Amino acid sequence: MREAARSVGQRIEILQAGSAHDIETVFAKLSAMQVGALVVSPNPLFATQAGQLVALAARHAIPTLYWRREFAETGGLVSYGANLADSLRVTGVYAGRILKGEKPGDLPVQQPTRFELVVNVKAAKAIGLAISESFLARADEVIE
Repeated sequence: MREAARSVGQRIEILQAGSAHDIETVFAKLSAMQVGALVVSPNPLFATQAGQLVALAARHAIPTLYWRREFAETGGLVSYGANLADSLRVTGVYAGRILKGEKPGDLPVQQPTRFELVVNVKAAKAIGLAISESFLARADEVIE
């Protein structure tokens, strides 16, 4: 990611949080750094602290991209990630194959094939961010 960012004249900073308190500290640092945007990586802690992440991003007016649609549905700006329902369907198919006697080690590893982009226009307006019509046209869902 850093190399890709440098190629377009941007810089990426990686900050880590291991607790809910750390998340507060990271947002304070991000605000002081006057970052242009934040990408929240998939992480079990972040999944359990979705409300806190969305609220802090809004409070600090930091445009934030999340990996699951639930973040955008609860007030986050944008989510882009694998379609959870599709991933769970594939998991069910695999469980069925294993229950019918196939060996798990013989099954191929699968990557997600369906991804979805969800944009929350209300969240964008709340932080004073204009979203282009062309970006909205690419979205799988636009939350007004």
